[in-house]
Amino acid sequence: AARRVTDRLFGGLETAKVTFENTPYAFLSSHTIANVGLTEKEAIEKYGVDDVKVYRSYPKQGHLYHSLSNRDSDAPQSFIKMVCSGLNEQVVGLHIVGLGAEEALQGFALAMKMGATKSDFDSCLAIEPSLAGEVVQMGIWGSSPQHSGAKVFPQV
Repeated sequence: AARRVTDRLFGGLETAKVTFENTPYAFLSSHTIANVGLTEKEAIEKYGVDDVKVYRSYPKQGHLYHSLSNRDSDAPQSFIKMVCSGLNEQVVGLHIVGLGAEEALQGFALAMKMGATKSDFDSCLAIEPSLAGEVVQMGIWGSSPQHSGAKVFPQV
């Protein structure tokens, strides 16, 4: 927001404005909580219960830091919830709790602003082991209604 105010006041960009829709935010604590978009309850109120699908994941190993440990007890529990709406399962909310959640969420917030669907997330290759990798592997692979989430197919 400060960047846009500066652009307007000192950069000569009178039309520079902030959009607060799908603005990510995080609570930095021992288990970081990061959110963007609608909660499950808000999505149901907006779209109706029949038009909302929720994916949940509880990954133990959600970060590279813990992947080198031999003890499962060293890996903190993480939680991911993806809220989707409509037949194409547009992602309207993403909520992550765990180490690195704030970093993972930033890129996903951009994808959501661009109208990303569950299939778009499914079509990404995961960076393993990472919390962001867990986000693109939620649910049963290939179960989204679209054949591919890619809007522009890579040139080979």
